Amino acid sequence: MRVVSLVPSLTEAVAATGPGLLVGVTDWCTHPAGLTAARIGGTKNPDTAAVAALRPDLVLANEEENREPDLAALRDAGLDVLVTEVRTLDQAFAELERTLTACGLARPPWLDESEAAWAALPAVHVPRPAIVPVWRRPWMVLGRDTFAGDLLARLGVRNVYAGHPDRYPRVPLAELNASGAELVVLPDEPYRFTPTDGPEAFPGLPSAHVDGRHLTWYGPSLAEAAGALRAALR
Repeated sequence: MRVVSLVPSLTEAVAATGPGLLVGVTDWCTHPAGLTAARIGGTKNPDTAAVAALRPDLVLANEEENREPDLAALRDAGLDVLVTEVRTLDQAFAELERTLTACGLARPPWLDESEAAWAALPAVHVPRPAIVPVWRRPWMVLGRDTFAGDLLARLGVRNVYAGHPDRYPRVPLAELNASGAELVVLPDEPYRFTPTDGPEAFPGLPSAHVDGRHLTWYGPSLAEAAGALRAALR
């Protein structure tokens, strides 16, 4: 098969399972290293004509990362587009299996290892309330119904804004500091928070710095994410 992926997580999943299938990927597809597939633009602004010119048998997309007008243009060009929805860990596992099956691939060992790693996490009886910024200037945090929020919940972190009407609400810094959170979780993507860029905005609040790929990517990294995130949140 010839596959174009518009989703970094799915790019990594397909490349790790069926090397050679990918003929086109986005500029944001950074894993695995050494990808030789054609670059066809960003997740939000792919060159749909370039995608069509690659003559893929299947285009992989995601309802959150990719825009419907772009997906419609690809369908109008006669391409088969598979669109995933991933807002929980269970959804991620199901969508990964569906995607790999659509690519003609057998279930890989890394998917079994990922499910086992998350199933082995100890139960948490007293979740720790936290805020999870994903951007600053303006400040934006995780809200309702997000994949990252579901992972954190499984690790004993209760997102203070999980009940917000928006999935990624803009919240004034003063409100964040008055939210009652006992922890601020700072990933290094999409905004690159660091020990010197982020914690200073939350004086007196402990901060946990986490790998954004472990927190937001669904693919082979899930096998190590459970342990890595748990260690970073301690």
